[in-house]
Amino acid sequence: MTYDTENIFAKILRGEIPNTTVYENEYVLAFEDINPQAPIHILIVPKGPYTDMAHFSLSASGEEQVAFTKSISEVVKIAQLESTGFRAIANTGIDGLQEVPHYHLHILGGGPLGPMVNL
Repeated sequence: MTYDTENIFAKILRGEIPNTTVYENEYVLAFEDINPQAPIHILIVPKGPYTDMAHFSLSASGEEQVAFTKSISEVVKIAQLESTGFRAIANTGIDGLQEVPHYHLHILGGGPLGPMVNL
């Protein structure tokens, strides 16, 4: 998958599209999903141009990777999901149903989420 500088997350990162920010640091932006699939649905995106999890893990700097990983616990704390739990999902590629070619992690919670995969 090729990185598309006009994808919706790139536009959000550039401030061209508004979002409801939940958390932000030098390397990461976390915001509410506009089409939530759970009572709480937050997207965490790195600010760098990475297409998916594999690209991020191979190409992002150590600082970016640490900041992204630590942002998960910050978002979970802000969303008050520490005691009840959450699901973290990164859709990757065609079979993983990735819709936006910018790496992002879905944090879902706020109630029972049901089975993870229904084949």
